[in-house]
Amino acid sequence: MIEPRVLKGFRDFLPAQETARRLLVEKIEASFRSFGFVPIDTPALEYAEILLGKGGGETERQIYRFTDHGGRDVALRFDLTVPFARFVAERRGELTFPFKRYHIAKVWRGENTQKGRYREFTQCDFDIVGSDCAAADFEILLMMKKTLEAVGAGEITIRINHRGLFNRFLEKTGVNGKQAEVLRQVDKLSKIGEDGVRAALAELLDDEKARRILEFSGCGNGRSFEETLAVLSGAAGPGPDTERLQSIRRFMNDAGCAESFVLDPSITRGLDYYTGVVYETFLNKLPGIGSVCSGGRYDNLTGLYSKETIPGVGSSIGLDRLQAALEELGAVSEAEGAAAAIICRDGEEAGRLQALAESFRSEGVSCDVFLEPKKTGQQFALAEKKRIAWAIIPGEDGLTLRNIATRENREGLSADQAAAAIKAAKEGRT
Repeated sequence: MIEPRVLKGFRDFLPAQETARRLLVEKIEASFRSFGFVPIDTPALEYAEILLGKGGGETERQIYRFTDHGGRDVALRFDLTVPFARFVAERRGELTFPFKRYHIAKVWRGENTQKGRYREFTQCDFDIVGSDCAAADFEILLMMKKTLEAVGAGEITIRINHRGLFNRFLEKTGVNGKQAEVLRQVDKLSKIGEDGVRAALAELLDDEKARRILEFSGCGNGRSFEETLAVLSGAAGPGPDTERLQSIRRFMNDAGCAESFVLDPSITRGLDYYTGVVYETFLNKLPGIGSVCSGGRYDNLTGLYSKETIPGVGSSIGLDRLQAALEELGAVSEAEGAAAAIICRDGEEAGRLQALAESFRSEGVSCDVFLEPKKTGQQFALAEKKRIAWAIIPGEDGLTLRNIATRENREGLSADQAAAAIKAAKEGRT
């Protein structure tokens, strides 16, 4: 006998869990589409060189990589951004720019598991490529805010930074050739704390440089967006990155959403492909769960696969972490079954029962047909267990419509009358 078991960091989803996930995805997709974004899909498996080209850091050590039966060096995607860059480079002639896409799919990373974090998980990505302007950066930030509002996440804080600004500060500080590794260490501030990052930086740089970097990273504490930007600009000097942040802030004010955004220089993102603005999103009621939506600008990513670079900016919602947070907040929609179930009294009547069910479905009432002629009480219990609100009992004098929750019956109805009663109850009219 083979023991039935699931790999660590992987999960099965029971119907109630999967239904809740699907409902959440539907809300997310509706928000994406409302901004004019369109869906794409890419393979789960890519040539390893495609995925390893620009991930950098810990990502390369976490990737699921192997040789397939054809002797090819392949790997499972660790995010949806790198495959998207390959997609754009390969299909550039078939796309219209600026191209606004979204992609909701599973990715795989062999990392340590924790609450809301798994080795197989789902990301919800949305990107704009073919435009390098502050308006594109702002639209992604606004979509992050509006999408999380749409799923009931409550008040959020989106922490934003600009890697170009941080890199100019590092150059001015005398950090040359180690900028990417320094940014990776700063990115760990929320995970290992200031002392841990200080120790890591001390292995790369001298104590004075480490001190100045930590001071720069923390200068946003207690300051407004505008005040922090002034301090950062003073430390790094004026530049196009400062102007980009000023433009984005003006757009936030004009759109009336400035209160949700904080300028935080400690936000650097760990992946090497980010070149401009970067951001992470935290739920105000559950800050400890970590970022549920993050991303940034990656203007050089497609250059790995094409002679011509294509600018891009995007973000990704971690569906599993977001769902775990919404469950803790009590904001997840409860999974419901079909609106009605047709009670089976004769196993030979399957064809007629399905025809009856189809008449309900044609009226917009989802309908489950019970397959075996068990006792009526058992079928009522089954309907209740499946979260079905109504039972339909065929009879010689018409249909009996039973409210599963209240045990009340309405007899002698036609299919049209029963369907109308179910829809009226759902709309709160009876």
